[in-house]
Amino acid sequence: MTRVKGGNVAKNRRRKVLKQAKGYFGSKHRLFKTAQEQTFHSLEYAYRDRKNNKRNFRKLWITRINAACRLNDISYSRFINGLSKAGVEINRKMLSEVAIDNAKLFASYVQIANDALNGKVAKKEVEKANKEVAKAAPEKEAASTDISKLTVAELKEMAVAQGIEGATSMKKAELVEALSK
Repeated sequence: MTRVKGGNVAKNRRRKVLKQAKGYFGSKHRLFKTAQEQTFHSLEYAYRDRKNNKRNFRKLWITRINAACRLNDISYSRFINGLSKAGVEINRKMLSEVAIDNAKLFASYVQIANDALNGKVAKKEVEKANKEVAKAAPEKEAASTDISKLTVAELKEMAVAQGIEGATSMKKAELVEALSK
């Protein structure tokens, strides 16, 4: 029987592995065997670290919340416990963003947590704080987007919401000018 070397199939398989190993140190990007070992390890590390990344971000958010809590004279654990007793449903990622961007709103959350820990649960305050968070997110997006890139229908909605008279009959340029004031 004649010897079969694999030909194009083997060459393509090796080329694919060497392409994945591009940029690796030493022989790991030149020799097929070491490149294959390293790409196996790299794929394993990538899979593992995609999971670890979620942990790392949660740690970061907790650290930021803790720092903001300390500025407001409360510990992180008491703050989270107070929020859960008050029935405030906000995740740590959003709390972290609030702590960075809006110290006043975060202080109101601290007040809600303190009240809940002391046995005073004010439903109105919780609802108010939740509405402020809901408002803050679209305002941040609206501020970052360029008004001139919106459609006429979206501009008319914004103008009506802001109480601009005659918004429904305005043209796009007029709407942009009225909204930018």
